[in-house]
Amino acid sequence: MLNGNIFKKALNSLEETGILRPGAKPQTPDRLYIKCDACKAMLLADELREHLYVCPKCGAHMRISARDRIHMLFDEGSFQEWDADLLATDFLHFPGYPEKLAEYREKSGEKDGVVTGLASIGGHPCAIFVMDPGFMIGSMGTVIGEKITRVFERAAQQKLPVIGFTVSGGARMQEGTTSLMQMAKVSGAVKRHSDQGGLYIAVLTDPTSGGVTASFAMEADVLMAEPGALIAFAGPRVIEQTIHKKLPAGFQRAEFLLEHGFLDKIVTRDRLRVTLKRLLGYHRQEDGSYGRL
Repeated sequence: MLNGNIFKKALNSLEETGILRPGAKPQTPDRLYIKCDACKAMLLADELREHLYVCPKCGAHMRISARDRIHMLFDEGSFQEWDADLLATDFLHFPGYPEKLAEYREKSGEKDGVVTGLASIGGHPCAIFVMDPGFMIGSMGTVIGEKITRVFERAAQQKLPVIGFTVSGGARMQEGTTSLMQMAKVSGAVKRHSDQGGLYIAVLTDPTSGGVTASFAMEADVLMAEPGALIAFAGPRVIEQTIHKKLPAGFQRAEFLLEHGFLDKIVTRDRLRVTLKRLLGYHRQEDGSYGRL
């Protein structure tokens, strides 16, 4: 018998676009069919999984959980998680925030919006952070800032490259100015890692916006993105309402940014692993460390 919710429309396009529950391995979603937001095709969930959650009809790259991405890209059994027990707290007593945290922890299976750790890709060790769209759209709060800062600090100590996957709707308003302070905090850690010659590769996924874009997402030595990813500080609707003009087609999408020099490369999901492996190989030094050429 078919699940009665398989044709249910998402309440918010930023919150639900085929995101699957994260786990140690990619899982079969509860729904038998998933609708592509781009071309509106109804896709079999098993077929979509085989295509790495890229629509086989139009090529749209759907959002996926942090752990599904880790499983797809990094060497099997190589991932060692860091700081898994860090928890956000309602230090501002923001109405409804504890309930929202509990809701998203239940929905996503994560304690906050980023998974960090040590992994390898093609035998090349690296420190990684992978933001999760299933937890408040990866909104940046104190826990995300602290975990990513620690990634760069450990990478500097161990002379490791950093590979980061960003997805975010911006700063977490429930944590006020403290959430904005994470921009400077992480950027400082990125700079210290860079000053020691460390390599930082960022892959921007849909959507990467707000304070994340204005800080560590755009500070990498190599900047890549998935096709069609929205990459912005303020979104196109906000800009149009401010300047009262219609923006060009595809404005703030990855292809537009590549054309205007803000990205180094757009890489399809099926080519990400081999591209990252090749980049790490190029930057491996004689002493086994990884640094900028």
